[in-house]
Amino acid sequence: MNWGGLSGVFFIATVKFMFSTFGGPAFGLAFYETFLAAFAGGSISAAFFYFASDKFMEYTHNKKMAKEKELLTKGVLVPHKKKFTKTNRIIIGMKMKLGIYGICFWVPFFFSVPLGSIIVAKFYGKLNQTYPLIVLGMAINAAITTFITYAILG
Repeated sequence: MNWGGLSGVFFIATVKFMFSTFGGPAFGLAFYETFLAAFAGGSISAAFFYFASDKFMEYTHNKKMAKEKELLTKGVLVPHKKKFTKTNRIIIGMKMKLGIYGICFWVPFFFSVPLGSIIVAKFYGKLNQTYPLIVLGMAINAAITTFITYAILG
């Protein structure tokens, strides 16, 4: 068993799941090893960022408020960021078109796993079915990308 290859696929999947399986054939891994390493890496990363998303959002909000307070005490006019950015419009459009299943399956895949998990938690964090849907999406996406990788490169 190639532990270096397994850990490489695993750690790439924790950040950018879409491209994690491409290293499998190069490391000499079998189909199932690549699938399991990518699935495990993506699922563990999704679990961490999904369940810690409240803390991340609270931290960024507090940091933003502290910065605004500091600028106000110095007498500087606080510039407000645009809320309707192109990225936000794309994300909201995806939410409206795809619904909970599309968001849980595809956002962690196309965006990074950490960002995608936080977005899913922000939109659907109160629903009990959200995290199992993310894990199911990771399994389906890992199977598809591993199959495509081994069909092309393997």
